[in-house]
Amino acid sequence: MPLVAHTNLPTFQRLLEEGEDILNPDRASHQHIRELHIGLLNIMPDAALEATERQFFRLVGACNQIAQFHVHPFTIDGLERGAEAKSHIAQYYDTFEQIKLDGLDALIISGANVTHAHLTEEAFWSPLTEVFEWAKQHVTSILCSCLATHALIEYCYGIERTPRDKKCWGVFSHKVLKRTHPLVAEINTRFDVPHSRFNEVYQQDMEQKGITVLVASQQAGVHLAVSSDGIRVIFFQGHPEYDDLSLLKEYKREVILFFNGQRKEYPPYPENYFDAEVQQILSEYEKQLKIAKDKKVVLPSFPEQAILGHLDNTWRDTAKAVFNNWLGKVYQITNQDRRLPFMGGVDPKDPLGLRVGNE
Repeated sequence: MPLVAHTNLPTFQRLLEEGEDILNPDRASHQHIRELHIGLLNIMPDAALEATERQFFRLVGACNQIAQFHVHPFTIDGLERGAEAKSHIAQYYDTFEQIKLDGLDALIISGANVTHAHLTEEAFWSPLTEVFEWAKQHVTSILCSCLATHALIEYCYGIERTPRDKKCWGVFSHKVLKRTHPLVAEINTRFDVPHSRFNEVYQQDMEQKGITVLVASQQAGVHLAVSSDGIRVIFFQGHPEYDDLSLLKEYKREVILFFNGQRKEYPPYPENYFDAEVQQILSEYEKQLKIAKDKKVVLPSFPEQAILGHLDNTWRDTAKAVFNNWLGKVYQITNQDRRLPFMGGVDPKDPLGLRVGNE
């Protein structure tokens, strides 16, 4: 069922223009369908703030469960914001205090940019862990993306992420390791996922702490893992929410940083992303840019339009399927009658019935 445009957030109109099914509140009110309220803690930097909204809203809206989805974006203190982003947040985002009053069925926590060597030194560390502590008690399931995964694994399990020798950047093939788990039911056993990170939490470290690794790549490491109680906390190291051009925009930003002297070396291509024709286009552009940099003239226009038609999205269908499985379990759990016994009696290790599959 579709998303409900329960506010004037511009993302709803943007998704409607893309062909997504968006219900206005009047239409939604005439449908006697269970509502699911999903929080989106958006801690991405200003440049990616609205794109992150669209990406996660789109995945939630693709769910085929019999429910109306209300997505509630909010953010936390400790993040540097410009005037435009502050205005957007003030106009369209809920406060955490309002989120706590209204409640949520599930919570998504986005990635973020960092400025310190250790996550505990970040200004957003304390506000982030405050949200997580609340969510553990009041939300059925929490889904963490990239940096949020690293932060909450460190907070909950004491595993600090490890810097990689080089950035994990590109689109990588992954394999499903636990095929019977409900989160990966009826999806391809091999599929692609984009990654973009300098740090990693390794599979053996997760498994030593009882985290179940569901999907991993030989090149990129763990993509999808879950806490031992089934779906209480879900960890993504990859970015299944990315658009087909997300890595292109990251590459473009790195090129501009090089031109402006904020990066020493010209950026490499994201792996397994640009075809031979695109690489030729970008090779010619690199020559033009370096000449302009040496002559101290204006930056040549980036050839984005010439590239867009060559980009393939080889991960979205699987991403939608995983989100559908996740929200299906959330829907099932939130509709259970808590008075009914669990397997003949309440399981003291799993009072909410979140232990699923054979994990």
